[in-house]
Amino acid sequence: MPDNNQDMSMNEIMDAIDASMHRISTGDLVNGKIISVSESELLVNIGYMADGVVPRSEITNDENINLKEIFKPDEEIKLCVLEINNGEGNVLLSKKEADKIKVWDDLESAFKSGSTVKVTVKEAVKGGAVAYYNGVRIFIPISQLSLRRVEDANEFKDKELSVKIIEFDKNNENVVVSAKEIEKAEAAEKREQLLSSITKGEKREGTVTKLVKFGAFVDLGGAEGLIHISELSWKRVNSPSEVVSVGDKVSVYVLDVDKEKGRISLALKDVKDDPWNDIFSKYQINSVVQGKVTKFIKVGAFVELEPGLDGLVHISEISEERVTNPADKLTIGDTVKVKILDINEKEKRISLSIKDAADKPVEDYSKFQESDNSSVTLGDVFKDKFKNFKFE
Repeated sequence: MPDNNQDMSMNEIMDAIDASMHRISTGDLVNGKIISVSESELLVNIGYMADGVVPRSEITNDENINLKEIFKPDEEIKLCVLEINNGEGNVLLSKKEADKIKVWDDLESAFKSGSTVKVTVKEAVKGGAVAYYNGVRIFIPISQLSLRRVEDANEFKDKELSVKIIEFDKNNENVVVSAKEIEKAEAAEKREQLLSSITKGEKREGTVTKLVKFGAFVDLGGAEGLIHISELSWKRVNSPSEVVSVGDKVSVYVLDVDKEKGRISLALKDVKDDPWNDIFSKYQINSVVQGKVTKFIKVGAFVELEPGLDGLVHISEISEERVTNPADKLTIGDTVKVKILDINEKEKRISLSIKDAADKPVEDYSKFQESDNSSVTLGDVFKDKFKNFKFE
């Protein structure tokens, strides 16, 4: 009579063994523990009724690699099932395929989350550059290599870049990335930090990035500020290039900050060098000094007394004669004598006169004084002054 208890016990054992074994299919990713390592393959336990074999060709393409130096018994690795039975009763596995699947999963995850990945640029191609991420080919359009304009992608060869995936097609193995997007985000963060910390009146170090007709832009390390042409120097400046060049390292003063609009106004000239600081110790009203004609306007001419300090000669103060155009009497660059008529320190204005500074002969009126033998009339005094006038 059969022993049913023994049969049930054997069935339970077989069920338990079967339950402990993973069910696998071709293409599955499995965890394996290395049993042994040889120069030609790895033998691994994958928790299946048969052990797995990983041929050297499914591990690496480098013939110089010594598998025994890289893999050790009891080490756990991720593998991909190629065949359930390789013809010898073992499961055929691939590390290369498992690595590839994991890389694509990582890239897909980065694409969906918008996270950053690092790639290494290998070559310049038409329209951009080719980079690799753990063996996967990545394309970077030339317009996405940097925030700045890039003329030749070869300058990025062999460089590691932090990028954001902007196009992803796993089925066609197509990945397009952008380093520009990362730089843009970093620049925005730096800009916010700078705008929140910068204060009016402080001194900052920066680099001149661009010259324009009305001034110069300076990178302060996160945001750019503008030095208006009038704030480049105390002397009169016709072009920013007279004072600075692109790439110059400069120390600037913060004149104003508009955090809402993100505007920063700067000055290169030092407030301590303002010639108005000691104006009355150098110049007095009614004194005669020399200056240089620097500019004409409709109502007169500006004369520079020293760099950063000029005054206006009104058109009526240029000559005793009637003047309708300052250029008729003066030339830019002329050195002239001027008399200081007024100094308005509050508005920083100086009124000058050329005609009052001109040398004048002193006329002798002693011959017209009264004596016992003669009498002098107004006609006698002014007869020469009025000889050309006609009275009706």
